[in-house]
Amino acid sequence: MALDGVKKEIVASADKSIAAIKAEADAEVQRIVTETDTIISEMKEKEDKKLSEAIERLNRQELSSAELESKKIVLSKKKEILSQAFAETLDALESAPKDKKLEQYKGMIEAAKSVVSEPKAFIPLGDGFTAEQLGVASVEEVAGIKAGLILQSEDGSVEIDLQYRTLLQTVWDREMKNLSDILFG
Repeated sequence: MALDGVKKEIVASADKSIAAIKAEADAEVQRIVTETDTIISEMKEKEDKKLSEAIERLNRQELSSAELESKKIVLSKKKEILSQAFAETLDALESAPKDKKLEQYKGMIEAAKSVVSEPKAFIPLGDGFTAEQLGVASVEEVAGIKAGLILQSEDGSVEIDLQYRTLLQTVWDREMKNLSDILFG
């Protein structure tokens, strides 16, 4: 019997030790599971944040790209409209009636006389104006001039280009910002 009692005591002690070890192991497992869950949760949170930031960045890039493309299209259209306005203005000047051209030529010559007092005028073929009509020393019709005129001093040292295209381009370049503001606000 004494052996039975010792045996029971050993078994009870072993069961107690096993239970303590099992409880300790369970606690350690639970601690590891909790720690792992926390680490996984933190990692998932970081990855979700990275993903969210990446999506937001891509959306911003796409929006920025679309805005840039839109601005390019608008700018191209504005440039097209300005080019068309230039061409139409030049065409209107070049196709003006003869009496209107004579009036314009006289005004340009008068303004240029402060630089060249007795100019020679080069005019487009077919304009047919005389030196008397224009108030210049002489007139020569030239094929290279489409509309407007070129004035030259007697000795040829001074030349003033008053062709419509040249004048319009000068005004156009100088007033481009104002023109753009007027046309497009």
